[in-house]
Amino acid sequence: MTASGFARAAALGVLAAATLLAPAAQAQNYPVTPGQRATAQQVAARGVPLAELAPNAPDTYVIRRGDTLWGISGMYLKRPWRWPELWGMNLQAIANPHLIYPGQTLYLEKADGHARLSTSRGGAGETVRLSPRTRHDSLAGMALPTLKMHLIEPFLVQPLVVDELTLTQAPRIVATRDERVIMGNGDRAYVRGPQGSPLEMTPEVPRQYRVFRNALPLKDPNTGEVLGYEAQYVGRAELVRGESLEQSAGTKGEMRTDIVPATVDLSGVKEEARLGDRLLPAPPRSFDNYAPHAPEAPVEASVVSIYGGVAAGNAGPNQVIAINRGTDDGMQAGHVLQLRTGGLRIKDKTDEQRAEIRLPSEDNGLAMVFLTFERVSYALILQAQRGVVVGDRLVNPE
Repeated sequence: MTASGFARAAALGVLAAATLLAPAAQAQNYPVTPGQRATAQQVAARGVPLAELAPNAPDTYVIRRGDTLWGISGMYLKRPWRWPELWGMNLQAIANPHLIYPGQTLYLEKADGHARLSTSRGGAGETVRLSPRTRHDSLAGMALPTLKMHLIEPFLVQPLVVDELTLTQAPRIVATRDERVIMGNGDRAYVRGPQGSPLEMTPEVPRQYRVFRNALPLKDPNTGEVLGYEAQYVGRAELVRGESLEQSAGTKGEMRTDIVPATVDLSGVKEEARLGDRLLPAPPRSFDNYAPHAPEAPVEASVVSIYGGVAAGNAGPNQVIAINRGTDDGMQAGHVLQLRTGGLRIKDKTDEQRAEIRLPSEDNGLAMVFLTFERVSYALILQAQRGVVVGDRLVNPE
């Protein structure tokens, strides 16, 4: 079989593997034959053609702190999103890619025109030996991250996309201890729950919260449809005392019932907290590890917004964009997408009529999805030759 023939067979095999592992409703659309199943298993076992290796791919490499799966993928592959094939994984293993850790050695094995990676010579898995550690210092926390964590970690612990009512019905800051207008780290604030649901300090009520404001609509740039509401992250808050009712004497001696708001202490404030800001329970800390890979199904997506209010609306490498595809559309953390710029409309100066024409779209780099919601996903720009703007397209990598 020629290289191009094997590439086509490999693609069919990977698609077959994805179909085998898809939910039942989705699998009904892609019936899998025994031949496709065997091809998928063969692709996972053989690795990638040697022609797919980067020119200076090392035969051995010792993992170092600060490395990322994406960085190592680019070290070994011309097309880093083929990492699962190089590693010899089927798609079932993508969510937890044969975890590798600082100090381990990667070995590049070449045979029969193909290449694979392993953590020991001969392809047998390496046993990772660890000194005694606390329960919280898990293997998952030590494993090599897919992307540079300082770029995406704030998103992994902050619920960014909410529905229209979630934020307006969340507890709100109503006052400060010193009647300040704005608040920062270490300040104490007072909070009330929505009407009929006071923020009481009971066992089932969380103690840790995130503070948000201004849930702005995320609109599909093609249809104008609202896909969700992106809340602006302000900081963290810890509940130290619950909301209550207290009896007190009025000026004429009569008894009255006072509403006493809950008390929270602020920390990790990224910008000043204000009256009216809302509190949402802090989600559990996530250490999801996934392998960069191309989507199995065709993708047509567009940039909805650039996170953080980038000047002039242009984003570059290591910045975050929201796109108009989410879990409802099959998006997954780890999906690598090709960025494409929209073609400019210009007047043809060589035409006597000065006809208006639109230049073709051009490839502009790569982005990786790392956080998904039902109809929106967030992606980190990995490479970009030109500024990325709202409306730019994202498609399957070539």
